This record gives sequence, C-alpha cells and structure tokens, in this order.
Amino acid sequence: MTVLDAPTAPPTAAPTGPPLPADTALALYRAMVTGRAFDRQATAFTRQGRLAVYPSSRGQEACQTASVLALRPTDWLFPTYRESVALLTRGIDPVEVLTLFRGDRHCGYDPHAHRTAPQCTPLATQCLHAAGLADAARMRGHDTVALAYIGDGATSEGDFHEAVNYAAVRRAPVVFLIQNNQYAISVPLAKQTAARTLADKAAGYGAAGERIDGNDAAAVHTAVARAAHRARTGGGPTVLEALTYRIEAHTNADDDTRYRSAEEVAAWAGKDPVARLEHRLLTDGVLDEDTITGITRDAQELTARLRRTFASPPRRDPAEMFQHVYHQPPPHLRAQAALLAAETATTAAAGEDA
Repeated sequence: MTVLDAPTAPPTAAPTGPPLPADTALALYRAMVTGRAFDRQATAFTRQGRLAVYPSSRGQEACQTASVLALRPTDWLFPTYRESVALLTRGIDPVEVLTLFRGDRHCGYDPHAHRTAPQCTPLATQCLHAAGLADAARMRGHDTVALAYIGDGATSEGDFHEAVNYAAVRRAPVVFLIQNNQYAISVPLAKQTAARTLADKAAGYGAAGERIDGNDAAAVHTAVARAAHRARTGGGPTVLEALTYRIEAHTNADDDTRYRSAEEVAAWAGKDPVARLEHRLLTDGVLDEDTITGITRDAQELTARLRRTFASPPRRDPAEMFQHVYHQPPPHLRAQAALLAAETATTAAAGEDA
C-alpha cells in the first residue's frame, strides 16, 4: 500500500447520517451555533492577551456537541485541551471552561458535579482514566459509560494502546472518540501510521471499530449513541474515528502556514459542520429563519456576558495551591503552607500599619 503525505480528503458536503428527531436536531444546531460563537470569542481573548493560550475547535463542532448530546447526564466525559465546546455543551459555565487557559487553576469546574474530568494536556493519558472509571462502574453494577476524546496524533501514544487493550479485555463500557483532524500539530496522519484507518486499529484489541463523517452532526450523534448502548449493555468498548478538520491553527502559538496550504484549509472549510446541519434542517423543514435568528441572538448574548465577566480578573488566595492535592499533605508541603501563611499575615499587617 502506498502511504501518501496528503491528509484524508474532505467528506462530501451532503448529509450522510440518518434523520434525527426534530427536537434532537434543533438541540444539536443550537449547541453548534453557541459553540462556534464561544470559540470565536475565546480566540479573540488570546489576541487581547486575556488567555495564555487557546486551542480552537472551529470545524470540529459536530464531533463535540453531538457526542455530548448522545450520552446520558450520568455518563462521564474525559476531554483533552481542545474540548471546550464539548464542555460548554455539557452545561459547564463558559468562564469555568476557560479557567485552565487563563492560568487561574488546573480545572475551573467541579468534575464530579458535571461528570467531566479535567481537560487533559498530556496526550492520551485521559484514555486510561476513562477505562479505569468505566471498569469500576461496571464492577459496581452501574450502567455508566465513559467517553474519552482523543486526537489522531495521540493514537500513536502507548497510553492509547494500553487503555483500549485494557477496556477490551475487561469489557469496560468506554467509547474512544478519535477526532481525526488530520494533523498532530504539524505532522500529517500519513507520517504517523501506515494503517488504512485509525478505526481499523480496534480489531487488534478485540474492540468494535467504526469510521464516521465527523462533520455530519447526525452521523456522529447516531454513532456515539449506538456505541454507548453497546457499552452499556455489556458489548465492550468502541473506537470511533470521526473524520474532521481543524480550521484554525493548533493553538494561537502555532503557525499552520508552515505545514498546510490555504487551498487545503479552504476545501475543508467548504464542508463546515454548522452550515451543513443548517442546510439540512432548512431543507427538512425543521428550521426556519426566525429560529436561526433567535439562536444566533442567544449565542451573541452568551458571548456578551462572557466578555463582561472577563473584564475583571479574579483574585486568588495563594494558599489554594496546597489544597486538593493530597488527602494528607506530606510534611514538606505542610511546612511550605505554614511559611506562606506567616508571610501573608506579615504582609497584611504591614499594609494595615501603613
């Protein structure tokens, strides 16, 4: 087989997924429009110096919204750093979604309350966490499913291999959703693997594997719902490869013009998942112009609230760095915390005297 350096060709612009109930389709459209507006605002924050870094998910909204809406609220998400739109769709406050990129905390939301693990920067380590939680739920007799997001580049990591292998052996209820956006930062997929598809890798572990059009929201929703049902009913894990594309650079610190052409980006932009779903719903009579206007207005109001909230950076207590790390802090950390408390008290007293 000849391995080409060029990324996978864009999928057809025509909808390929089965029809969805009208309320589900509208919920998907609303989530995607809201996510696109949020992503645009977050990107603007980086240009204004109000975020340290931001990995845009523009072009991947179908993967992120449809996967969340296909699960139950009691299921768990294990996101990477690029799943901001998924977190927003999960119902997490927009400010809390951006806390990691603002540098305030490692995680801005309560993982247990939202059944959403902290966004993971190391590649593929969240896959192990997903497999472990799902297997623990299985052993306890719960019907919880864990969904682990992963990029195409992270499938080259050993943690991905270990997680899928473990989940398959244990029949753990996990869905591994690979968002194949064609590049691991600057390295195209063909330079990472000679496999025909990433979904083919599932067979080597004894797991189910499926390749889907990641820019078709209906197709993603249906595939994730089917994989979650299989996992929930004892069928074991599924590896879903969703073909999509990262329209923006890897992060605001990346120069994507060094490794891909404007023509390639434009070709994939023509398969925009938001526009595709909008066209489909208009054609099916599920969506009308008034509804589009209302959803767009709601998305704009969300970003306006986000801008107002970001106007004043939060003030953090430095003692927080010692909290939520160890159940029983070791002696050296207790000593450091005491030293910080003493210095803080001295500084405060000096300020009062002045």
